[in-house]
Amino acid sequence: MTAITPPGDFGGEIRDTPLSQALSERYLAYALSTIVSRSLPDVRDGLKPVHRRLLYAMRQLKLDPATGYKKCARVVGDVMGKYHPHGDLAIYDALVRLAQDFAVRYPLVDGQGNFGNIDGDNPAAMRYTESRLTEIAAALLDGIDEDTVDFRTTYDGEEEEPIVLPANFPNLLANGSTGIAVGMATNIPPHNAGELCDALIHLIKFPNATFDKLCEFIPGPDFPTGGVLVEDHAAVVEAYRTGRGAFRLRAKWQVEDQGRGQYEIVITEIPYQIQKAKLIERIADLIIGKKLPILQDVRDESTEDVRIVLEPKSRTVDAETLMEHLFRETDLEIRFNMNMNVLDANNTPGVMSLRDVLQAFLDHRHKVLIRRKNFRLEKIERRMEVLGGLLVAFLNLDEIIKIIREEDEPKTVLMKRFDLTEVQANAILDMRLRQLRKLEEIEIRRENEDLGKERKTIKTLLKDEGERWKAIAAEIAETKKAFGQKTEIGARRTEIAGPPTAVVVPLEAMIEKEPITVVLSEKGWIRALKGHVEPGTEVKFKDGDNLKFMVHGQTTDKFLVFATNGRFYTLAGDKLPGGRGHGEPVRLMVDIPNGHDPIWLQVYQTGKKYVVASDTGRGFIVPSDDLMAQTKNGKQVLNLGTGEEAAAIAEVMEGADAVAVVGENRKLLIFPIDELPEMGRGKGVILQRYNKGGLADVTTMRFAEGLTWRSGGQRTEPEYQQWLGKRAQAGLVVPKGFPRSGTFGRD
Repeated sequence: MTAITPPGDFGGEIRDTPLSQALSERYLAYALSTIVSRSLPDVRDGLKPVHRRLLYAMRQLKLDPATGYKKCARVVGDVMGKYHPHGDLAIYDALVRLAQDFAVRYPLVDGQGNFGNIDGDNPAAMRYTESRLTEIAAALLDGIDEDTVDFRTTYDGEEEEPIVLPANFPNLLANGSTGIAVGMATNIPPHNAGELCDALIHLIKFPNATFDKLCEFIPGPDFPTGGVLVEDHAAVVEAYRTGRGAFRLRAKWQVEDQGRGQYEIVITEIPYQIQKAKLIERIADLIIGKKLPILQDVRDESTEDVRIVLEPKSRTVDAETLMEHLFRETDLEIRFNMNMNVLDANNTPGVMSLRDVLQAFLDHRHKVLIRRKNFRLEKIERRMEVLGGLLVAFLNLDEIIKIIREEDEPKTVLMKRFDLTEVQANAILDMRLRQLRKLEEIEIRRENEDLGKERKTIKTLLKDEGERWKAIAAEIAETKKAFGQKTEIGARRTEIAGPPTAVVVPLEAMIEKEPITVVLSEKGWIRALKGHVEPGTEVKFKDGDNLKFMVHGQTTDKFLVFATNGRFYTLAGDKLPGGRGHGEPVRLMVDIPNGHDPIWLQVYQTGKKYVVASDTGRGFIVPSDDLMAQTKNGKQVLNLGTGEEAAAIAEVMEGADAVAVVGENRKLLIFPIDELPEMGRGKGVILQRYNKGGLADVTTMRFAEGLTWRSGGQRTEPEYQQWLGKRAQAGLVVPKGFPRSGTFGRD
């Protein structure tokens, strides 16, 4: 059988490779490409490749701060065609963000036209907008033509692009950065450039400065949209120490007096990266959903500045309480998670501390300074070489003119006669006649002298590291002067405050208080009817279902349910289904096990006491404060044995001094209430003994008033002495007229 040769020239061997190995190699290559070439910024200039290419391309287009604007489409086209082989929309999005003063603390692009807004509206198309570099972008590019950084060939090999910018501005921390790579991410908040400059100068003097000291200069981030940083100082220091942490940022607000006791709350600054329109929509949803009844209305009165007006329900509403709830329920408060994951000078990703980032910037500036001075020194040497030749020409002018006029190869003769270099000889031959005037000679001598002094200064600088760091400190001081706290763009925007004091927000303040009637059917369907429905009012149920409990309350109330498993469950009045339909099964709201049913429903009230009892006749008194359940599973109060169930519960009436118990055998026992223990949970003590059946009901009474029960109407038995005894006795047959149901409170 003839072997089939694959078509085409594969240019080498074909290797058998396991699929898992091939996939892992290719995935690793993709991951590294994403990390290095897309998502993580360089610690030196704080830029990702797309941003660096944008700035460099704009410089090549001569879009300096002092020149005119050019269409963004032109910029994007150059970047995409020469440097960045990706989609034009992705490049334009990066350009737009660099121009948005609400997205970056120090914009690197000066945009003209619609570049979007804080509401989240999209910018205009690139064919409509124009751009140029800002002064800060110019500082990042300063010295790029002076051999300060290395260049590499572009993707097509036709151009060159810088690997990193000289960065005479601490851009990484000043503007921050956000990116998601493969297996890692970065999220660096913006900071105040003036504060960064102060910290850098201090770090030059004290390379081992502590984080506490650095945080005296840099107390926290400085977001472009302002706001109030409400984070503990120790947490801020720890975040900068580790390179990871979180900063809690709140909106800035104030109270405006409207007269006659009325006031409005005005929000003037919102947290970073929050869209104002969505924020207002969220607040409006709270109002419409009646989740914040103390807030009447929200209005957006913003122009160029943010102005969100909150109108409270009444003058009695506490502004702190209202804002505290909004901080919890909306993005008026956010947590900015910091992760200073960056590429170092060797293109290695890693999380750096604040001091590491500042030191990396200083090290970069040190290298830039050395390369820039060497470049300048080389230019001075070349110029002085030319000037030396010109001075020789002035000193021997007649002889040089003669050689030029008479010799066939004057350059060779000049080099040999006056010991000149080829460069000097060419300079003499290229010199124009009008340069032979005396004034020109004086200027050449002055220039030569000045260059000699500059050369000496540069050589001294290059030999002395201390002098170099002084020069870097002077550069940083100039940066602070240009963009520091005293300038319009450099003034701190985010207010630094300590952690907020705990403001207790009453639950009732968050729920609109309305009267309701809670209805629970025999089959376990629950709902809340609006208003207080009078007893006897017809309420519709599903076929075969009937009323079991009807309780009046408020939407702000908590309702307690006692089930046959001895557990108490809590229902919130505002969370109950409305009364338009048949409601919902109560088992969907709380976890009452199958085989057990509710036997009691009542509004939770503090300071109350209840007698709870099982069907075997055991029970005790429990305070109402011990009945509130925090979860859907409820709270076990009455412990039950195998086959036992909770059978009865009764409120201990005010001034009660006796307990009355009736069994299913219709025997009644009354005994002093002090024979019954009070406890939070347990099995209890024996209330009444039975030879047959179990406990039917329990109630409390006052000896002075007699025993009361309800059977068609309220009835009282004043002569109860024959049923009076000790706890755990059997009792006697109920009095004449006692309800056939065998209970004290039902017909």
